[in-house]
Amino acid sequence: MSKNFLRDTQYAILLLLILLSSATTVFAQDPTPTDDEVNRIAKELYCPVCESTPLDVCPTEACRQWRELIRSMLAEGKSEEEIKQYFVTQYGARVLSEPPNRWASYLVPVAAFLLGAFLLFRGFRLWLRPVTAESASPKDEAESVSQDDYVRQLEEELKKRK
Repeated sequence: MSKNFLRDTQYAILLLLILLSSATTVFAQDPTPTDDEVNRIAKELYCPVCESTPLDVCPTEACRQWRELIRSMLAEGKSEEEIKQYFVTQYGARVLSEPPNRWASYLVPVAAFLLGAFLLFRGFRLWLRPVTAESASPKDEAESVSQDDYVRQLEEELKKRK
């Protein structure tokens, strides 16, 4: 055997080892997501077309297409949060089953109720408070004096006619 043949064989073996070591195992594509996986996400979304209907039970063709969209997004490897964000971007926050800012959704109605109760209480107190003579303004006194002058003049005129 010649020296060149041995050297060429060594290079061929080395090349074969390099190729085999860099080969990766190719797995079959993950199976499509199950209906349970799709419905777990669809249950937390509301149909943008139908009013107050969760996406997992809505019978419309649009909802069926949206469930298939969720299935394909899951097959692409997208997370639940990414899918929800996609729907919020497309249709607004009204598609979420729970509001994005839970504290505000609980505190705003309570604050509005308390403010309304305070305004009603204050309004009733002002309405029921008797008006005292001390609270009369100088303008009211001037009108009272001018009205007294008018009444006095009217009475004098009536006395002259008799």
